[in-house]
Amino acid sequence: MSDGAAGTLHDDWPAHGEAQAGEAFDARDTRNPRTKAAKAGKVTKAAGATNALAECADAVPEGRAEPRNARKTTARSQLPRASRSATPDYRIAEQPAFVLHSYPYRETSLIIDVLSRDHGRVALVAKGAKRPHSALRGVLQTFQPLALSWTGKGEVRTLTGAEWVGGMLPLTGDALLCGFYVNELLVKFLAREDPHPELFRHYVVTLTRLAHDEPPVQVLRSFERVLLRETGYALALNRTVNRKTVVAEGRYVFDPERGVREASDEWPAQWPVLSGQTLLDMEEDDYHRPQTVAQSKALMRFLLNAYLGGTPLATRQILIDLQNL
Repeated sequence: MSDGAAGTLHDDWPAHGEAQAGEAFDARDTRNPRTKAAKAGKVTKAAGATNALAECADAVPEGRAEPRNARKTTARSQLPRASRSATPDYRIAEQPAFVLHSYPYRETSLIIDVLSRDHGRVALVAKGAKRPHSALRGVLQTFQPLALSWTGKGEVRTLTGAEWVGGMLPLTGDALLCGFYVNELLVKFLAREDPHPELFRHYVVTLTRLAHDEPPVQVLRSFERVLLRETGYALALNRTVNRKTVVAEGRYVFDPERGVREASDEWPAQWPVLSGQTLLDMEEDDYHRPQTVAQSKALMRFLLNAYLGGTPLATRQILIDLQNL
């Protein structure tokens, strides 16, 4: 299924397969009376899980390996140290963004990790966000479109304003858990201050599809492929490394360093074996065949492990624990 299959959620957001997500922010002041301004806030917590638990859990890699290219993960569990470089202060105003993750900082503040349209992944300190009467307690929510302003230099900037743009349905149950999985992949894969406007747009597409209860296998596989492409791991699935066209009746393996190979008598045991039909279906974003569902899940889990091996993802353990209840 293409990423343009679902419809528009709200007039403030474009049909997600056809227009840039940032257009919604440009018109928010005149078209959305519920817009709020604030200076501190909090993040929602996950709840509930049913059929998609296995899908999300199986998709999450167990560890992290050194990537083949220059893009490296910079995710941190503690407050990053601010740079002492001579980089001048600069101000960013009303940048389209989403909160990916947050954690407490001192007694009354939060550090928020955000995905912004034009500046990539940015760490911001939201001063006073934990205070009882902070206006941002209802604004800095995950999976909701925001317009954020900040200033400063170094790895951690100072949040100076936040507005809720609105227009997207909230994620609940299975969709919420899959959303947290997607957010953690972004935190692990993306370096700070590395813009990916197309990935930002597809993130909006992914949240919209999840909110409309589309099958997680379709939504997650599509997002994973876009994420790999945008971070330097594009998957060519319809041709082999020898430039031969993949045929539906063929039998293939996937070399994480080079791509699709014809199956032979010898290859590393960990390389997933795939039918040509699965590869062609994935190339077309078509997951209606059970074999394609199973083999694509195995392939993406293998690749994510290969590119991120070493540091477990928190969402995986949460999903496993919930399945064992």
